[in-house]
Amino acid sequence: MRWRPFLEAVQERGDYPSVAEAERASRVVLALLGAHLVGEERNELAARLPETFALILLNPLQAAEPLSSERFVRAVSAWIEGATERTAAWDTGAVLSVVADASGEELLERLLLQLPPGYDLLFGHPGG
Repeated sequence: MRWRPFLEAVQERGDYPSVAEAERASRVVLALLGAHLVGEERNELAARLPETFALILLNPLQAAEPLSSERFVRAVSAWIEGATERTAAWDTGAVLSVVADASGEELLERLLLQLPPGYDLLFGHPGG
């Protein structure tokens, strides 16, 4: 997926007033997500994202342990200035639903196998 369509999709789903806000949310969510994915799946996902976001995914923030979906949202809120858990959940859903579209069903299923329960909801694919 190319840069502009990716950000426009995040902007639309997140109802952000600017592309800059969509980009900020995307950078944080993908940096945290990258810390939870490994191997071929992380590389495959990176290949389907715009180059800048692929690099963020491949050079993630470090996670000492896998975060539950609730703790992932709390971590997003800690990294976005002025965010609350509610706005961070919104940001996470906006970004990860676009990531789910970019990844396709088969890759998304493999990504979800690497993540703790509950991430299917963050990606907008309950029961995935």
